[in-house]
Amino acid sequence: MTPTFRPATIADVSALAVLVDIAGDGMASYMWRGLAAPGQSPLEIGRERARREEGGFSYRNATIAELDGEIAAGLVGYRLQEPYDTGGFDAMPDLVRPLVLLESKVPGSWYVNILATFPEFRGQGIASRLLAIAEEKARAAQAPSLSVIVTSWNGNAARLYTKAGYTPDAREPALPFPGCLHKGDWVLMVKPLAV
Repeated sequence: MTPTFRPATIADVSALAVLVDIAGDGMASYMWRGLAAPGQSPLEIGRERARREEGGFSYRNATIAELDGEIAAGLVGYRLQEPYDTGGFDAMPDLVRPLVLLESKVPGSWYVNILATFPEFRGQGIASRLLAIAEEKARAAQAPSLSVIVTSWNGNAARLYTKAGYTPDAREPALPFPGCLHKGDWVLMVKPLAV
């Protein structure tokens, strides 16, 4: 079977919420739990966020990979602000501050916010194809580079990005959260684009 790729629609928000949680090792659901009203599922918060018309994590910034009619993977990416605004940094949750610090080092880059594949579809080259789509989008947006933040303990992700031409640029300690089984750093990886 050959995967197909398409822009996400509002009908994909449930899958996008799960994919962002996979990409962040459960960090998204931990944060959504803190935003949920009594009786509200963290996944409902994730779906609401993916439904937004504005903001980085929005179905409007997503590309979906399908295999035999089933969602297999997703990419969420967009060009970072230039200049990058860190206003309100002190009011941000501690967990996200290291990510904001790293993002601020690559203003104007095309940021791969989320790249995740459901486990049963891994090992088929889908993530590499999504990275190629990210590069096409970055070039169309005339971004000077692509950027992504990975965890130091995710060797598979680091290898994927390294193979695609990304190199480590900066690091910040990853703060542990309940349910996180790992310790290490967030690693900013960057791929310059020839003008």
